[in-house]
Amino acid sequence: MQFHPNELFLLYDPQSGIGRQTKAMALDFCSHINEVDVVHEKFSPTYWREVVTMLGMHPRDIIDSSDPEYKKAGDNNYTMDGWLNVLAHHGNLVKHPIVIFENSAVLCKTPTDIMKLKGKPVEKTLPHLKNYR
Repeated sequence: MQFHPNELFLLYDPQSGIGRQTKAMALDFCSHINEVDVVHEKFSPTYWREVVTMLGMHPRDIIDSSDPEYKKAGDNNYTMDGWLNVLAHHGNLVKHPIVIFENSAVLCKTPTDIMKLKGKPVEKTLPHLKNYR
């Protein structure tokens, strides 16, 4: 998956308050924003793998486990591919906006978390392989 280096990608729920606030902060951060509505857009597991790799997180760490749809899923002891498939089919479970800029990503728990992207080193190791370095 290629992300344009001069474009900021904002993966978020545009109906959420934190999503709208993060978008406002993103407009101050970069003039070229590619907004992606995770509720209505569907992405492949490969796309989500690239996103969680940039975040340096496991897919289950970006999923809102308090959502009733998550609880309907039953046994949540998935493999990495299983979690990526959950994200591919239920993007609405992403609990916070995700901002991608210059091959780095940050999960924005607060709108100001977008500022963490300035000077963030790029790490391309899959989260489940970090222990084997």
